[in-house]
Amino acid sequence: MRRAFLLVLVAAFGLAACTPAPEPARLGPDGKPLPEIFEISDRDVSRIQFRMLDSVNALRSASGLPELGYDIRLNAAAETHARDMSVQNRPWHFGSDGSSPIDRAQRAGYPGQLLGENISETYEDDVTTLAAWMKEPATRDVIMDPKARDMGFAWFQEPNGKIWWTLVTGGPRKVPGGTS
Repeated sequence: MRRAFLLVLVAAFGLAACTPAPEPARLGPDGKPLPEIFEISDRDVSRIQFRMLDSVNALRSASGLPELGYDIRLNAAAETHARDMSVQNRPWHFGSDGSSPIDRAQRAGYPGQLLGENISETYEDDVTTLAAWMKEPATRDVIMDPKARDMGFAWFQEPNGKIWWTLVTGGPRKVPGGTS
């Protein structure tokens, strides 16, 4: 019995020795840890898009605001801009062709009024990015705009893991002299 116990104990230690040691934190030139890379695969696309929509709608619902619908035209405008920000290597609201968020929504065929655009350059995931947007009044206002009814959300991930996120919201087109 004792011999069997010793054999099991030796086998357990042997197996434990086979597990790889945790990798040390990778440090950047400034000595700070490099960010964890959030890798997005093709099969993650719809899951991430609808997780963002559900998260935004939960925040809006908690504030008594109407839920947003996912709009493929706004999504196309967001995707175009996310990719273009990567090409320009800077997070800003204007395209390399001088286009504005309104121009991109119109080009994509969105019939409503573009209300806002949030952008981010990060290595972090979508949930962390949404949390950061909610901390800043200007980006929070885009998400919580009571006039918003539609949302587009897209990103472009570079081979190094950097992600360029874009979220746009829209609502009914203003009618000159009208109330909508």
